[in-house]
Amino acid sequence: MSVNPLTPAPRAHVTTLIVGAGQAGMSASYYLCQAGIDHVVLERYKRFHAWKEDRWDSFCLVTPNWQCNLPDFPYRGDDPTGFMLKDEIVAYVEGFCDSFDAPLHEGVTVTRVEKVNGIFEVDTDQGLWSADNVIVASGGYDRPITPPYASKLAPGITQIHSKTYRRPSDIPEGTCLVVGTGQSGVQLMEDLRLAGRDVRLAVGPAPRSPRWYRGKDATDWLHQMGYYKITIAEQPDPKATEAKTNHYMSGRDGGHEIDLRRFALDGLQMYGSVSDMDGTKIRFLPDLAQNLDDADKSYVGIRTMIDAYIAREGIDAPPAPPFEKVWRPDTEITQIDAALEGITSVLWCIGFRPDYDWLRVDCLDVRGRPIHTRGVCDEDGIFFLGLGWLHTWGSGRFLSVAEDAAHVVRTIANRQEATGKRMTLAV
Repeated sequence: MSVNPLTPAPRAHVTTLIVGAGQAGMSASYYLCQAGIDHVVLERYKRFHAWKEDRWDSFCLVTPNWQCNLPDFPYRGDDPTGFMLKDEIVAYVEGFCDSFDAPLHEGVTVTRVEKVNGIFEVDTDQGLWSADNVIVASGGYDRPITPPYASKLAPGITQIHSKTYRRPSDIPEGTCLVVGTGQSGVQLMEDLRLAGRDVRLAVGPAPRSPRWYRGKDATDWLHQMGYYKITIAEQPDPKATEAKTNHYMSGRDGGHEIDLRRFALDGLQMYGSVSDMDGTKIRFLPDLAQNLDDADKSYVGIRTMIDAYIAREGIDAPPAPPFEKVWRPDTEITQIDAALEGITSVLWCIGFRPDYDWLRVDCLDVRGRPIHTRGVCDEDGIFFLGLGWLHTWGSGRFLSVAEDAAHVVRTIANRQEATGKRMTLAV
């Protein structure tokens, strides 16, 4: 692969410019290369930076390896039902990138994209480009979220975000309050507990999923049932689906589900959602019981879907024991004094926001989210890839990002033909 850290001379023009060299951007580049469409990929760091630098040491996939399906580069290892570790994931994506000759330029930060006289101007810290089309593949994890009241927490209490957490030794001695129960929150809580650290957990409204159920990984059942083919447009409430937090479970040590009630039986102190901080005082909503119940409702709902499918198809699958809530909170603790509780750190695991400040094109809604249909915007020439539920559940994952990239490139090829620039598409 040719990698040029320097942008060509100002006013260099390409048919398509891709912002971001993660799996989405590089999948688009692969298909553009196949189609013979001239393009460039601009990456502000190194390719696949997030996989290399923004994950903790024990990170592993939550979905099985068989779901890794980048363009013409499926998982080829000997453990399709396993869960690749961080270094294995990096090797996989690097292998894909090395399988073709992408016009990748690393260390180039895009600072402005604006349409001028029907052509996109793309300003960077190393010069100006222009393009007929721009594919935004920068992801949705640019800005770590911390609430405004975090600034009121006593300065002696260390605050860390999941984006910068690498290992338990990053956390100061004493008790750590992990805030958030999406995939990162529950996995980092477990990471710290396995290291023998004292952890508390502020439980949010994230749903949870079974792991192994009735003889298969739950994701295998969902794939077999066709769930991953359901599009965002077919969802009862597309906007609510798009905003949902990912179901939590783990791929660690061969994969297992995470039942926070069982952690409570093992001594984990839990609270409801954090509502405020002031000095050493931390306040919580009285929603712990409700959040646990809602997570279980999602968990049972997935089991019920699988049960119905097994019955409908007459599949011979081992029965599962009935679901049981093994623990319930006696009381809702709504305020603690961190100093008295020995809490010396807070680990924020409440998500990220995308950064589109550089995108000066009318393609975002009032919430700052892209307006598109399967990555294709109404504004001619602007496209998005790699976002959760861009088209299906797998759009933001290895499972289906290739399908979305192929669709966007087909659209670009058709657009070029319509404007008199003949292209041959091979995807």
